[in-house]
Amino acid sequence: MSIEFALTNARIVLEDEVVSGSVLVRDGKIADISQGPSQAGEDFGGDYLVAGLVELHTDHLEAHYSPRPGVRWNKMSAIQAHDAQVATSGITTVFDCLRMGSDEDGGFAKGEMREMADAIQAAEREDRLRAEHLIHLRCEVASDNVLDHFSDFATDPHVRLVSLMDHSPGQRQFQTMEQYTLYYKTKRGLSEEAFARFVEGRLRMSERYSSVHRDTLAAICAERGITVASHDDATLAHVEEAQVHGVKLAEFPTSFEAAKASHTAGMSVLMGAPNVVRGKSHSGNIAARDLAAQGVLDVLSSDYVPLSLLHAPFVLADEMDGLSLPKALAMVTSTPARTVGLDDRGRIATGLRADFVRVRRADGVPVVRSVWRAGQRVA
Repeated sequence: MSIEFALTNARIVLEDEVVSGSVLVRDGKIADISQGPSQAGEDFGGDYLVAGLVELHTDHLEAHYSPRPGVRWNKMSAIQAHDAQVATSGITTVFDCLRMGSDEDGGFAKGEMREMADAIQAAEREDRLRAEHLIHLRCEVASDNVLDHFSDFATDPHVRLVSLMDHSPGQRQFQTMEQYTLYYKTKRGLSEEAFARFVEGRLRMSERYSSVHRDTLAAICAERGITVASHDDATLAHVEEAQVHGVKLAEFPTSFEAAKASHTAGMSVLMGAPNVVRGKSHSGNIAARDLAAQGVLDVLSSDYVPLSLLHAPFVLADEMDGLSLPKALAMVTSTPARTVGLDDRGRIATGLRADFVRVRRADGVPVVRSVWRAGQRVA
């Protein structure tokens, strides 16, 4: 038996324009889009109808699982809390970041992220989740144990994105020791001697492992059809290396030079939505709004604040000349979906999955009123 419903009197955000009209959903897919008034269906009262947001890089699950240093929360409880906040922020597809390899913050033990992935998949089977959850493995290539951790996911089809990152001093995000010192010495209260040992160890690990691990992981992803992301690229040499590795997503480039080169090379340039909302980077790197102004910003990520993924496109559309709301929202819907090969979602178009968000916004922070995933209301 066919199941259908209509949403009407909505400002429908399409890829290139906003139209007033109705959308018909049948069996979880968009069956028809019509302009003009209609008497049938749920009346939106002029609220926006937006495609469900696609989140490629969020560390938010980790904050629920380890809410304090040394604390581990119940995995299922952490997943459900994360999922609830994600879905009610309008995110219908989320790539949960799981750390591979120990980094400066210590990371997680071997097998711990595998257990988290198993819990996510159990939650999915038990119909506990509102959003669809896929896996993004954040691989610290300078770590001696990254390949060992990665091996836990050798046959997992939920892994759809892998990022290659190196947070060593003098590399990428931390091009200057001033930045690194602030982030790791000052914030941790390390002595000069302890910090010197810390830096020496990280540099040694990076020199020994980064290149070989980057090559190995890129080759595995190419064989398995997993999208590869670079991370914190700072130079043209970094971008050239990313091209060799088949990178499709350039996450958080730290210089305009690297961002422009990545965009020109056909990679989707990703920056943090909190960066847009705040107007600056939390780590002192380039502002996402500056990249948007130059036309080299393609994708936004909520990173550590889920609602920022919906808030940021409205900020950009309000403040950037020549950047329409449909183009700004594409950074959190159609472009991230296409970048990772999810061609069945991210747009309001006939035949695609009925992932929707009802948004009310006069000014300021937008309000999520309702959320549908594959035609089912989830929030």
